[in-house]
Amino acid sequence: MASLPPIDLPPGATGAGAFDAPGEEEVRPALFDYLLRLGDDSLILGQRLSEWTGHAPSVEVDLSLANMALDLIGQATHFLGRAGEVEGKGRDGDALAFRRDVLDFRNCWLVEQPNGDFAQTMARQFLFSTWQKLLFERLTGSADEFIAAVAAKAVKEVAYHEELAAEWVIRLGDGTEESRARMEAGLDWTWRFVPELFEADAVTRAIAGRGIGPEPESLREAYDARVRAVLAEATLEPPKDQRPILGGRRGHHSEHLGHLLAVMQFLPRTYPDATW
Repeated sequence: MASLPPIDLPPGATGAGAFDAPGEEEVRPALFDYLLRLGDDSLILGQRLSEWTGHAPSVEVDLSLANMALDLIGQATHFLGRAGEVEGKGRDGDALAFRRDVLDFRNCWLVEQPNGDFAQTMARQFLFSTWQKLLFERLTGSADEFIAAVAAKAVKEVAYHEELAAEWVIRLGDGTEESRARMEAGLDWTWRFVPELFEADAVTRAIAGRGIGPEPESLREAYDARVRAVLAEATLEPPKDQRPILGGRRGHHSEHLGHLLAVMQFLPRTYPDATW
C-alpha cells in the first residue's frame, strides 16, 4: 500500500497509544485485533470499490467510486501500519494486507460481499458508511491518540461516502420501476449483514473499557434512525429482518473474501521480494 503522510497528533501527544501507559500492556492483544478490524473493513471495501474502475455507469460515478476506494485504502494503511507496531512482531501494513490468509482477516461480512449491480453496491455502501461515520465520530474522542487522529481525518471522507450512497439509494428507490426493484434487491441482499456491525465481544468490551472505542450497540439507535430516514425519502420499506450472518470478526468469512484476496495478493505472493 502507498505510504501516506504522518497523521497530525494533538500537541504533546506521542502517538504511542493507550497500551503504552503503565499497567496497560494487557490491552495490547485487544488493541491489535481492534486495529485489524478497522483496517480490514476499509481495505476490503476499498478493494471492492476499485473493481468498478472503468465499469461504472458514468465517468463521474467512476471517479467518485475510485476516490472513495482511495480514501478507504488510505485509512487501512494507517490502521494496519499501527496494528503492526502494536503487535511488535516486525510486520508492517503491507505484510498485514498482503501476506495474511483469509482466516486471519477481521473485516465484517458486509464489505466482502460482491458488488452485484450498481444498486447493490450503493446499498452496501450506504449501510456500511452510515455505520462507519458514526463510529469514526466517536473514535475522534478515543483514549488512543493515534486512532483519534486518524478518525478525525477519516470521518470527513466517510461523511462524503455516506452522503453519496444515500443520494443514490433515494434516486434509485424513488426512480423507475426497474431502478426501484434493483435497489430493493440490493438492500435485501445486504440487510442480513448489518447486525454484525453491532456485535459485542471480548475485544469490543476491552476496548470500550479503556475508552479506546465505543460499545457497538451504543451506535444502533442513531444508525437505525438515519437508515429509516433515507429509506423513507426513497419511498422504500426496510427489508424484513433475516437470520444475521456473523463471524467475520473471528475470521469466519464467505467464499467471496478468498476470491478477492487471490486477486489483491497475487503480486506480493508471486514476487515475495518485490518492493513498492
